[in-house]
Order: sequence, then C-alpha cells, then structure tokens
Amino acid sequence: MDRRELGLTLRTWRARLKPPEVGLPAGTRRRTPGLRREEVAQLAGISVDYLVRLEQGRGPRPSQSVLDALGRALRLTEHEREQMFHLSGASLPAAGRLAGSVKPSVLRLLDRFGDLPAVLMDAKADVLAWNPLAAALLGDYSAWPPGQRNMIWQCFLGDAPRRVVMTPQERGQAEAHMVADLRAAAARYPDDPGVRRLVADLRAGSSRFERLWQQRGAAMRRSSRKRIEHPELGIVELDCDVLEVPDADQRLIVYSAAPGTPEAQALALLRVVGTQDLSLQPR
Repeated sequence: MDRRELGLTLRTWRARLKPPEVGLPAGTRRRTPGLRREEVAQLAGISVDYLVRLEQGRGPRPSQSVLDALGRALRLTEHEREQMFHLSGASLPAAGRLAGSVKPSVLRLLDRFGDLPAVLMDAKADVLAWNPLAAALLGDYSAWPPGQRNMIWQCFLGDAPRRVVMTPQERGQAEAHMVADLRAAAARYPDDPGVRRLVADLRAGSSRFERLWQQRGAAMRRSSRKRIEHPELGIVELDCDVLEVPDADQRLIVYSAAPGTPEAQALALLRVVGTQDLSLQPR
C-alpha cells in the first residue's frame, strides 16, 4: 500500500468535483474547491476521520467495499478505480461479482437528466448514484447509512419515511416484485458476498420477506406510474421508466411527466424548491 500517493490522489480527485455533479446541493460560502471531506464521507458511507487519515497517508488498508464506495462517490473512471485499488495494495474484485463501479458514460447520461429525477441502482437495488432533482423529489440518499442504502432493505427493514404512496394491493405487488428481482440477482451472482449478506439479513429480519422469498416468484421489469408525496408540493404522479445498463447489470430509474401537465409544472417548481431546501430527508 502506497499510503502517501493514495492520499494525494484521493485529495486531487475530491477537489475536481462539484456538489451538483454527485447529486448534492451546492450550498453557499464554500472555501474549498471541489467537495468537502464531509460530503465525500457521507456519499461513501465512511467516517470523516477515516477519510482524513486516508488523505493524510496514515490510514489502514481500505477494504474492497470502502474502495468501491469511494470510487462511486468520487465518480472515478474504470482506470482510476484500478489505480486506487493498486495504490491501496488491494486486489481487484473477482469476475462473477456485482460491478461496484459506475461507467463514466452512465454518469454523463445521469447528468444530462437535468430536468428529470434519475436514480442509478445495481442488480441488488443498491443506490449507486442520483442527480440533485432525485434528491429533491425522493430525499437525500447520502443520509442513509451505507449498509442501508438499498431499496429492498429499506422496504422490509428500514424505518425511513416513504414518499412513494401506494395502496395495500400496490405495495404487496411491489414487494413481491422486489423479492423476485433479488432472487434473480442471487441466481446470477451466487458468489457475491454483498448479495448473500443482503439476502441473509432480509430473511432473518423480516417474516414478510421470508414468505415472499419462499414463493420463488419471477419478476419482469416494466414501466409504471408512481404517486410521490412531496412535503412542499403535495402528491405528484409521475411516469417511472427503467433504462437498463446491460453490461454492468445496472438500471437507471427516470421520473418524468408529459409536457404542459400539472405534473410537469410541479417538476419545474421542484428544480427551484429542491435546491433551496437542504433539510430534505429520504422517504
């Protein structure tokens, strides 16, 4: 592990990013170029003290999960991610496991949805990246602890308030779909430790999940409409489309509304309200 070079490299990568590029509000009176340490630590789900020690060249060797999280938080390219692993003295993840990185081309696509909320998830429903409008609509995913930054975990074990409004029948169908989707991911990645750990935690902690898991259902992803209760705009009903990233087994969830509708006007207002309200919490 080259601690000194790793620290210098992490600081360089942090300084080149701006908050809106990682789905965070810009804020005011920023004295540091790029992201603050607190922002990177929050995005990666690590302590600020740990990141300080890494940047100062006196931290312990990071685990693969920490390196994957830092790579996503810092928007690293595949070559930069490999460089970070090499500097850390760590082996690159083995084949047959979920991709922990996000392709730069996918991040560019996410950034292009400047007027539409968009969220990127992997095959086991970990939230990997999002744009500022998604945080304004659905809440700040960076406030979720790293082990809980998963939509299925939040559904069955989480206690964060939910903004998506469903009838009991709709919620039952959505839960069955999520469990079947996770079972399919577990079949594709039987050796992935993150998938195994998530399934074990859900089966042990939720009888509702266990009942659905035993049904061995099959899921088909399809577009839908979702009703979202925003604390300031009220209930907004939006189209929800899933764009697949096949080679990485990731999906981009995009919310939209037809031009000229009240929902489109609500999204336009959200672009103003969301950037000013820094107290929004994930729901």
